[in-house]
Amino acid sequence: MDRLIYTAASGARALMQRQDALTNNLANANTTGFRADQAVFRAVPVRGDGVPTRVAAVEATAGFDDASGALETTGRPLDVAIQGKGWLAVQAPDGTEAYTRSGSLQVSPDGQLVTASGLPLQGEGGPLTVPPGAAVSITRDGTVSAQPATGPAQTVGKLKLVNPQASELRKGEDGLLRMATGEDAAADDQVRLTPGALEGSNVNVVESMVGMIAASRQYETQMKLLQNAEQNDQRAAQLLAPAR
Repeated sequence: MDRLIYTAASGARALMQRQDALTNNLANANTTGFRADQAVFRAVPVRGDGVPTRVAAVEATAGFDDASGALETTGRPLDVAIQGKGWLAVQAPDGTEAYTRSGSLQVSPDGQLVTASGLPLQGEGGPLTVPPGAAVSITRDGTVSAQPATGPAQTVGKLKLVNPQASELRKGEDGLLRMATGEDAAADDQVRLTPGALEGSNVNVVESMVGMIAASRQYETQMKLLQNAEQNDQRAAQLLAPAR
């Protein structure tokens, strides 16, 4: 009897996690450079006395879809999109190096080049700072130049562009990617940018909606199995009860 309960309960929990991932994807369907979450599960035998034949569904990895999103031309000098594979290196709030495809860049009040969420862009020699009031331009290889109101343009530095394998990256709850080993990825001179453009989210809204409907129906099935298990238990108790 309890084998059915293990199977149905763990299946329902897995489907709730899948719903969470799909909901997060839909919420970020319009987020620049967002990579869709993927939920993967595997069957794991339950360990313990008396439960060697029970199996539970456990989340295997919190992966992401590495496909590129559509490019939108904006013409804004501080907008950049990665061509093909690659990532922009940023400094995460915890001080670690992280990676993003969100290329809507800004200049902070203290002159730092930051993402739209305020994370400092990493140059090959550290965070990049531009002179106050200068017009910033970024070339395809990530070189950042600043044109002051008077005088010649200055090269501020070069954005750190990396291109590790998707299998080497892990997506955090903050939406940023980090190396699974905890180390910093090496700069890759082959990564190229498209200035004046932004990459959209790679979430397929239709597929996500269909997935949510399917997960909802599968969840209802798991709940019915739990109800059946309860009814079977009650009937068994009635049949085995001593006659009065």
